[in-house]
Amino acid sequence: MKVTVTALPGVLLLEPRVFEDERGFFMESFNARAFRQATGVDLTFVQDNHSRSSRHVLRGLHYQLPPMAQGKLVWVVSGEILDVVVDVRRASPTFGQWEGISLSAQTRRQLWVPPGIAHGFLVLSDFADVLYKTTEFYSSQHERAIVWNDPQLAIAWPAVEPILSVKDRNAVRFSLADVVDIPL
Repeated sequence: MKVTVTALPGVLLLEPRVFEDERGFFMESFNARAFRQATGVDLTFVQDNHSRSSRHVLRGLHYQLPPMAQGKLVWVVSGEILDVVVDVRRASPTFGQWEGISLSAQTRRQLWVPPGIAHGFLVLSDFADVLYKTTEFYSSQHERAIVWNDPQLAIAWPAVEPILSVKDRNAVRFSLADVVDIPL
């Protein structure tokens, strides 16, 4: 597994080993020992999620507060997305900064999103199937959302009119968001 460090501390881009031939391909989408050795992160995943979305659907920017803060391992099994992460860790040197990374079924890259990072994505293909493992269970009481087009964050989304859920349309600005005190 190849690991690339991103601009946000702890957010890692992973490229699993893929064995491909005329029949297709094989890869381990997750191996706890290999993940720990490659990233130095020792964790337990408790929930797997799968979302299917059509072109221009934007989901996020979501995160959960402690004690239910979630780490996420995200990858795309069909289609392509622009995956965006925002640092909401008050003590982080990159607090309030964001990064956008293309994930697709073609590249098979994965993104490790540690607790304290808001996460969202925009579907760039006709549809996309996004899978992600979480280190904590979903908790509606601890879930928070930051509005996708917050002027303070100035995320460079592709110029489209996104399709949003009611929850994401009603998300708060970053300046009003609950931020987290999670050690780096």
